[in-house]
Amino acid sequence: MLTILFYLLMLVVAVVLYVASFIALVVCYPFDKKRVVVHTLSKWITDVFFNLPPFTGRDVIGLENIDPNKAYVIVLNHNSMVDIMSIYNLPLVFKWVSKKEVYRIPIVGRLLFAHGDIVINRASAKEAMQLVHQRGKEWLAKGASVSIFPEGTRSKDGEIHNFKAGAFILAKDAGVPILPIVLDGTTTVVRKGWLMNWRNRVTIKVLPEISAEEVAQRDIKDVMTSVRQDMVDALAEVRASKRA
Repeated sequence: MLTILFYLLMLVVAVVLYVASFIALVVCYPFDKKRVVVHTLSKWITDVFFNLPPFTGRDVIGLENIDPNKAYVIVLNHNSMVDIMSIYNLPLVFKWVSKKEVYRIPIVGRLLFAHGDIVINRASAKEAMQLVHQRGKEWLAKGASVSIFPEGTRSKDGEIHNFKAGAFILAKDAGVPILPIVLDGTTTVVRKGWLMNWRNRVTIKVLPEISAEEVAQRDIKDVMTSVRQDMVDALAEVRASKRA
């Protein structure tokens, strides 16, 4: 019963802020090129989702590694749809690279459109790569970060698998730093049967950035390999800390 009431409340909040987002997009567009207002409205949705239940929430480690005045290529591990909602409490405005299927989800899909997120067709890798590169550089030039799941798809076992090079090529060509982030606890927010897990906490660990200078100087494959290993190690540390 509590889960049903919670979902109904979230639906009301989402619809109200959905409408507000498109009003903000039109009204603020001439002077809000990063779409900060639309991003903030989505942040409010996620704040309600994570903060309203008394024992759920998000724990952030490494917030000092973020410079709010920088634009990053953000790379994250991917386990569930909740991953996208999780990082809206970070002090950055970002655009997601997301598969086109997500845009078919009611409300969610239109909100991502309002954000200016980058929609890709995974059936055509070359076309997807070109779009990410073009639109990603446009947003980074405006000062907005770009968030990418470098594994390319959700992990089925919760571990971090091999990365694709797109995010790293974008960072190198755009001349921006890479910000690795590790997520844990996003698969247990919703239990079987769509029941809410009222005691779930998501951990967000922000790793030190790989500077634009370092990205420019090093081989892309080398950067990709070292970032993945750093994220694997960080995820293991987070899980060990939770068990302790």
